[in-house]
Amino acid sequence: MALYAIGDLHLAGQTKVKAPMQRSSKVWKNHEKKLKDNCRRLIHPDDTLVLVGDHSWGRKLEECELDFQYIESLPGRKILLRGNHDMFWEAKKTAKLNAMFAGKLEFLQGNFYTYKDYALIGTKGYCYEGLDTPEHAASLVRREAGRLQISFELARQAGFRKFIMFLHYPPTNIYERSSIFTKMAEMYGAEQVVYAHCHGKARFHDSIRGRKNGILYSLVSGDCLNWEPQKILP
Repeated sequence: MALYAIGDLHLAGQTKVKAPMQRSSKVWKNHEKKLKDNCRRLIHPDDTLVLVGDHSWGRKLEECELDFQYIESLPGRKILLRGNHDMFWEAKKTAKLNAMFAGKLEFLQGNFYTYKDYALIGTKGYCYEGLDTPEHAASLVRREAGRLQISFELARQAGFRKFIMFLHYPPTNIYERSSIFTKMAEMYGAEQVVYAHCHGKARFHDSIRGRKNGILYSLVSGDCLNWEPQKILP
């Protein structure tokens, strides 16, 4: 029994969309096959795989059908976190998704899941990347921090005191040493913070990696891991 994570599958079974990185970088060539082969080699039926956002290019659920079939075919229990490109998933419809995919997939947003004696906490997150105004970015950060706090509080009320925290966006941007997300991780005593979103070697060190203030930070973007899920806990 083990806990794994990887993010940014960017599947396009029906839409056939490809981002510039997927068209130009060798690491993205046949990435769906690479990931499936690695999952089948590493992950057992009683393992848990957290997929850390940006699952499909489909903008509506009906455009994601083949992508969800692919995810369901991966071994182990699958928990999905919301990413910035997951247009099929509105935060207020998380319960509907969990009902639709009951017994197949689990969606982490405004709730929590468990692994052994850990609570798995998560939200999409946000950080300023220069694509919007600082004021708008700050409002999105506050919104996501509020959603993350709900996840922590629900788990704590259920009696959990050991936490693994998942974000899609990195916990800090390139201008920050800390953020509301790192402070929340420290306040609740999260042992690890796992995130994705950063693509290409030039971006792999945009945020915290390694241990800081007693917390282990890991980037699990698929291209960073060369499509081999990272073991988070044994």
